[in-house]
Amino acid sequence: MMQRKLALLVGIGALTVLLMLRWEHVMTLVNLMSSKRPSAEPELSKDTITPIPGSRHLMVSAFKDHRLGGAIRVISIICRQELQPLYCVLCANANAKADAKADEALNQCAFSPAKVDVHSESFGFPFVTSDVLCMSPALQQATHVSITANPYANLTFLSIQNQEVKESFKYNFTVCISNLFGEYNNALQFAQTMEVYKLIGVQRVVIYNTSCGPDIEKILKYYRKEGMLEVVPWPIDKFLTPSTGWKYDLHHGDIHYYGQLTTLNECIYRYMYQSKYLLLNDIDEIIMPYKHANLEKLMGTLQQQHPNAGVFRIENHIFPKTQFDDSGRFRLPRWRSVPGVNILEHVYREPDRKHVFNPTKLLINPRSVEQTSVHSTLKQFGLVFNVPFDVCRIIHVRVPLQGQLSKDQLFVDKKLWEFEKLLIPSIDRALNESGVL
Repeated sequence: MMQRKLALLVGIGALTVLLMLRWEHVMTLVNLMSSKRPSAEPELSKDTITPIPGSRHLMVSAFKDHRLGGAIRVISIICRQELQPLYCVLCANANAKADAKADEALNQCAFSPAKVDVHSESFGFPFVTSDVLCMSPALQQATHVSITANPYANLTFLSIQNQEVKESFKYNFTVCISNLFGEYNNALQFAQTMEVYKLIGVQRVVIYNTSCGPDIEKILKYYRKEGMLEVVPWPIDKFLTPSTGWKYDLHHGDIHYYGQLTTLNECIYRYMYQSKYLLLNDIDEIIMPYKHANLEKLMGTLQQQHPNAGVFRIENHIFPKTQFDDSGRFRLPRWRSVPGVNILEHVYREPDRKHVFNPTKLLINPRSVEQTSVHSTLKQFGLVFNVPFDVCRIIHVRVPLQGQLSKDQLFVDKKLWEFEKLLIPSIDRALNESGVL
């Protein structure tokens, strides 16, 4: 009996010590925040990836989520084996309110414990896309946020985006391409894909760039100048060892596919109030309507038929780059010097494999999605609709998945040839004006 009492007392004592240490940590942060009276705007991160002090975690960007009562969502990369208490530090900028005095605004800072929502999809990697949520209503006018595990650290702040809900959008269709890496230099396919997207109604493309080759660099510069492309620097390799594959057991590394999941989620929030719809797919894929002339007509029909759907899953179909059109119709001599794949030559499509899951990519209303993976959403507010492949499917020109099949066992699919009259001159113009040709 005495041993039980002694053990109970020891346990209570240990718990008391832990609570006191935790309280001391919190009060230290309170005192530090209340004692700091910044004389200038908070130090803003100049990078797209920022370390979280006192941890191995990283923060990327911050957004006000009006669907969650104005909570601040910080898109982050969390080491799930090293979860620890994190804190939000919210500050209001001098321009937060037109009638606020500068001294008052710059001294409006509040802290609160953060809620860490680790995404359920990680493919086995230790660093996982996560949302760090700041739920405190203490500072509704906050314009900057920082996440910290160390109250003594110098803080770097992120600007809080999506401050206002918008009902009209600058773009109707935006493509989010997760990332370029490994000195990617497939210039011909990229230029062809961009021009195809223009013809079916895409006004904006967003791409996250870790590294690319010299010809792709020229193409990116051309489309940025034209206004269609936003390139987001993505130096993930400066912070982690990224994997070049999707499965940890096979490819190893700290994080899946150069942080593909993080960039896709970041793009959703970046363009939540800029674009009516987002297409989430890879650089060698084209989400193509087959029963409608363009994406606008496709989505007009789909939304009318499925008004409560906010996520549309599009089937992926492989066009092997090892099989060529026999006519040589688009084997243009002037394109031979351009590195990359000529997608117009590859008109043979692999059949569906029986009893094998056919992966999908996504066409979404971003205001209906909270978290996404690569082939499906993880959390959404609306319904999910699987689009029939004869209505819309992905043209994916890549290495074959069914390499044993002969050309006679493949389907002929010349959808891209329908755009020939407008497409060829626009590709030539892009290659010439970019300096690739």
